[in-house]
Amino acid sequence: MSYFILESGEKLYYEDCGSGEDTVVMLHGWTSSHFIFSRPAAELSEKARCIIYDHRGHGGSKYANKSIATMETLAKDLYELITGLDLKNITLVGWSMGAGAILNYVRLFGCERLKQIVICDMTPKQMNDENWKLGLYKGKYTKQDRENDEKKSSFSQYKKFVLATAPSLSKLPRIILGRQLLLRLMKCDLSVIRSLAESMQNQDNRDAVGKISVPFRYFYPDPGSIFSPELEKWYRQNIKTDYKSVKFPDSTHMLIAEHPAMFAEEIGKLLG
Repeated sequence: MSYFILESGEKLYYEDCGSGEDTVVMLHGWTSSHFIFSRPAAELSEKARCIIYDHRGHGGSKYANKSIATMETLAKDLYELITGLDLKNITLVGWSMGAGAILNYVRLFGCERLKQIVICDMTPKQMNDENWKLGLYKGKYTKQDRENDEKKSSFSQYKKFVLATAPSLSKLPRIILGRQLLLRLMKCDLSVIRSLAESMQNQDNRDAVGKISVPFRYFYPDPGSIFSPELEKWYRQNIKTDYKSVKFPDSTHMLIAEHPAMFAEEIGKLLG
């Protein structure tokens, strides 16, 4: 097991495999872990150096939880990892919350050392309003919905999110589903995931999208997920650099877990 020591003294669990001129750094989503990238990393390691790691408060980094975590915190963690390991020529891949961390990284640190960016099914602004309908739950989640959710237990809020990201789980018997969700939550620090969820919902990273100065790829599911497929058109219209998108058929928000081989293949194409 490898740990990267942050300036704060906290430790991030990471795995480092492969070699080559290119480096692929992959960032997982909220309450997930590096494990979702294990198979793609193994396949891509024949072409590039691959770094996968657990965000603070998640998985092997569960106890990196000394302070209140925000999306800016995740971006700073990523910056320390990149500079500390002296990574260069980076294809930066982010799924869900990991994509949000990338947008914060661009806003705070620019695109130096980056070769290209891949965003997987994530909106730059989660909260919907009169002028923005491309946020959470396909444009239907508003500040009023958040206020209503805050009255519910953390487990109820988490269950709602998970069933939206992977609807097939609703077919499981209630007791089995509940046990699986609790096991997943036990791998995280609850205070960290709560603060990160709040931070994500408060953010508007549309300006950061305009600051991207390297090639950009958007991976998204078909027929859709918790986010609208119309986000693809928005990115196409607002990215100022070379842009391409990849549609993952018969997919949900869990497109990487559902199509790991396709995901690895598409990233491999970007490496040449």
